[in-house]
Amino acid sequence: MRIDIITCSPELLESPLRHFTFQRALTQKLLTLHIHNLRDYTAYKHGKIDDKPYGGAAGMVLMIEPIAHCMRSLQKERTYDEIIYMAPDGELLTQETIHSYSLKQNIILLCGHYKGIDERVRTHFITREISVGDYVLSGGELPALLLVDAIVRVIPAVLSDASSALTDSFQNGLIAPPVYTRPYNYEGIKVPEVLLSGNHQAIQKWSQQEAINRTQQRRPALIDPIMQQD
Repeated sequence: MRIDIITCSPELLESPLRHFTFQRALTQKLLTLHIHNLRDYTAYKHGKIDDKPYGGAAGMVLMIEPIAHCMRSLQKERTYDEIIYMAPDGELLTQETIHSYSLKQNIILLCGHYKGIDERVRTHFITREISVGDYVLSGGELPALLLVDAIVRVIPAVLSDASSALTDSFQNGLIAPPVYTRPYNYEGIKVPEVLLSGNHQAIQKWSQQEAINRTQQRRPALIDPIMQQD
């Protein structure tokens, strides 16, 4: 899988991408990551990539020309399955979406900045827009990292324990159940006995019920579709 990230602040991506999870995927050649500095694709002096919006609104807007130049340069080399814009008003990122992206071969992620990007980029180049929540950040770099990290986790062989990702929250539409480790007794607070029973069927039943209970308490909107299927 190849992911190209277009950004005007590449330094925001460098340190997180040195994390062991990313490095494992890169070392095993399960993933290639390429960061493109938008300023390298502008024809304007001093690396100018933004301008004031028409209509007199406040803020600055990323111009279409450097973005289009960068995207077209990449598309000359290969075909992309998706060109994604990390946008606060895009569709909300879900685990289902992440799984679908993990099956793609080539993806471009465009990180917005300032007041946003010229609308013509969104209408003529972008194939999908993704939001990580109903709030606004300074740019799309952090959302892009969230998306890439989530995708990398579900690529087979990236995690040392492949079953770990399959038991994460949202994998089956539920919040993950509580987990415990040593010591068994901490200041009188003990681990549930069922987890020490060795009875895998009982443990699975307990975990499933705890996942349902926790989802009902914390994210009830998730539990309704599941209950309706029963």
